[in-house]
Formats: sequence, C-alpha cells, structure tokens
Amino acid sequence: MPEELYFIKTNPTVAKINLYNKLCREEENILKFLQTDRNTNLEIIKDKVKDSVEELTKEELLHIFSWFSTLYPSDREEIKTQLFINGIDLFYEIPSTIHVNSFLEILSDYEKNMHQDLGFIVNAQHFNQFLIYGIFLTEMANKQQGENVLSSYLKTDYESLYRLAENQLSTKNIVEKTSPELQLYFTDLYDLTKFYKGSIIRLENQ
Repeated sequence: MPEELYFIKTNPTVAKINLYNKLCREEENILKFLQTDRNTNLEIIKDKVKDSVEELTKEELLHIFSWFSTLYPSDREEIKTQLFINGIDLFYEIPSTIHVNSFLEILSDYEKNMHQDLGFIVNAQHFNQFLIYGIFLTEMANKQQGENVLSSYLKTDYESLYRLAENQLSTKNIVEKTSPELQLYFTDLYDLTKFYKGSIIRLENQ
C-alpha cells in the first residue's frame, strides 16, 4: 500500500537544462537506483528529460525521488528545494497511509462514476473538478465539524458535482473513512491548483 502521496507540478524548461545536466554529471549515482539494464534505462530517462520531464513514467520519477532522497537524507525541505531547482515542484504531499488510501478510494469512485481515468498525470482543470467533488464529499461526511465555507461557495457553480457526491455518500458507507484532515487535504490542494494551467502529477510512494 502507498505510504505517501506526492503532488507535483513540473517546469520542463528548467528540467531540460538543470536535471539533464545533473543526470549527466552524476551518472554513477543515479545508476544505483535503476533496475535492470541500467545504462539503457538512464539514457531513456535523459532523452525524456531533454524533451519533457512530463514524459517520465511513474517508476522513472520514483527512481529520481529515491536518488534525491539519499543525497539529502536528513533534510526533507532540502530535497524539495533541490527537486524544484531541477524542474520538479513537489508542492504538496499526504504523509499518512490511512489518508492516502482514503484519498485514492475517493478518486477511484469518482473515476468510475464519471467514466474517466485521470491517470497519474492529469490536466489541472480535470484534477480540480475531482478536488471540488472531494471537498463536497468530505464536507457531507463531516457535518459534525460544522459547515465548510468553501463547499457552500462552490456549490452554486458545481451543482452536478455536489449531487454526485451526495449520491455517492448515500450509496456507499464512507463516513468512517473520511476525517477533518482528509477534508483539509482536498481544500489545500484546491487552493494550490485552482489557477494552475499545466499538468498535475500524482505519485504514490510505497
């Protein structure tokens, strides 16, 4: 099961220069984190980064994350800073396994209901629609915490997503799987992406 869930924005132009050069300079170090046929896989990663970092697969991104994590093992913020310098903006994370699993279950139900596969890399607008649904759903499931002002504000413009969340709550007992913390994650992610026009990468770390 995933232990952490990362949310990433990328800067392909910066990655094309900084990350590519770092990969070239430190080949011996990154090779340790690749699986079979390491040299070939490294060349594939370098070619993708030179074109667009968003072409990397989930596994290739996780290899890069593992590499950076060992370079700065005792400083989480430095890892994020160095990733950012190299075109990978880890702008948010969900660190709790329980909350990660609940978030992913809500996402899975949303995809089934909408007949839409968001994938691990998704247009920010589509991701935002899911987050609004998640805000509605967790607000309904946590009524005892009081009314969510953002939920009330969004309801006017997203009535269909509100009804979808309402129907989902009535057909599936998910109240015990939501929490005020999970509601906060949806709200934070919405605030951080509502004006963003690029792609969002969702990366699950085992």
